Amino acid sequence: MTRIGLLYPTRDCGEDDFLALAGKLSPDLTVDFAYVPWGDNVGQVDDLDAAGKHEAVRELGAPGRLVSAARFGTAPDVVSWACSSCSFTRGLDGALEQSRVLGERLGVPARSTSLAYLTALAHLGTGRVALASVYHRDTTATFAGFLAEAGVSTVHSVSADAPSDRALAAWDGRRITELAASADHDEAEALLIPETALHTTPLLEDLETGLGKPVLTATAVTLWDSLRALGTPPIRQGLGELFSR
Repeated sequence: MTRIGLLYPTRDCGEDDFLALAGKLSPDLTVDFAYVPWGDNVGQVDDLDAAGKHEAVRELGAPGRLVSAARFGTAPDVVSWACSSCSFTRGLDGALEQSRVLGERLGVPARSTSLAYLTALAHLGTGRVALASVYHRDTTATFAGFLAEAGVSTVHSVSADAPSDRALAAWDGRRITELAASADHDEAEALLIPETALHTTPLLEDLETGLGKPVLTATAVTLWDSLRALGTPPIRQGLGELFSR
């Protein structure tokens, strides 16, 4: 049995989507969650302005905060910080630092959703992307800057400016599909949907069929990259190009 430990920001948001995808990948794959508490001064994320949200997710991704929260009932084989914005707002060096300290703390391979995007894009040989972002445009620009540090260019993006991850967990497939379609661009080799609260697993194949290119969701790249870190990248049909190569 392979056990993936996911650090996650808000309880009861997108955990069931991770579990749904894990069930499609292997009956021997177990996913456990540990939760990283928001800062004492955050209150309701929905009530924060764009700058306040940006600072809140940056604080949430502080390496020391992640290490303190990384406590699982059973030791995982690999751990990942399963939050997109909280792993890219500190830049590429910051994401690598998060991974380093978690790996040292748990003694297992450690990754994050943002680093998973870079690994997935390299695996697909993709250097130009479009972003279907649920964030404020300033946070979307931060993610584009993170990608640029790794040599990936963003040719187009849209920003939904959603109020919180809890609100995003309630989005239905139609709304996610509409966001993806609005973000697509002819020059983009792949489309990215960077948010682990969204329920995207049921949409993976249909999104790619509709857009005619790889669509990389946060949930999908996080689990794919975690298994790849163990040397066993999953190959499954019906889950999009990332899992079929």
